[in-house]
Amino acid sequence: MGEVARTGRVELREILPAEAENLAAGGSGGIGWVPDGPYRGTRDACTGMTRAVQAGGYEPAWGVFAIIRLEDGAAVGGIGFHGPPSDGVAEIGYDLAASARGNGYATEAARLLVARALARPGVSHLIAHTEPGNTASQAVLTRVGFERDGVGADDLYRFVLRGGSEVA
Repeated sequence: MGEVARTGRVELREILPAEAENLAAGGSGGIGWVPDGPYRGTRDACTGMTRAVQAGGYEPAWGVFAIIRLEDGAAVGGIGFHGPPSDGVAEIGYDLAASARGNGYATEAARLLVARALARPGVSHLIAHTEPGNTASQAVLTRVGFERDGVGADDLYRFVLRGGSEVA
């Protein structure tokens, strides 16, 4: 089993390479998901992780994590990194099954992931991107301490959390 971290209501359980490959192919990865999970972003992240493994660029703890709801042990979403840090910068991403939204799980999981990432040597800041209309995701990032930092070439909103900032 890979890394596990938890708060009072959620656990982040590292998705291992074989599980990621299964999720990318449409399976469950051996994880007990809520009926409408996993969401597309988690499958896409697992596809990216599988490619990184094949290319030799995967680093444990810098991949994808299942967000497990502790009250019933169901996976409600995914959260993780777009790969290991580069020049002190790591990018995060997350999603939740529709049935789990609006309960604070994404915020709780993001706080946990961000605190762990910024505590690692060599990480100076984190970034995240959202669709302009995804106000719920933007609210999660703001609650965690990210600040909007402009618009990228892909028209996605860019958010930044610098090391030394207090994780909210």
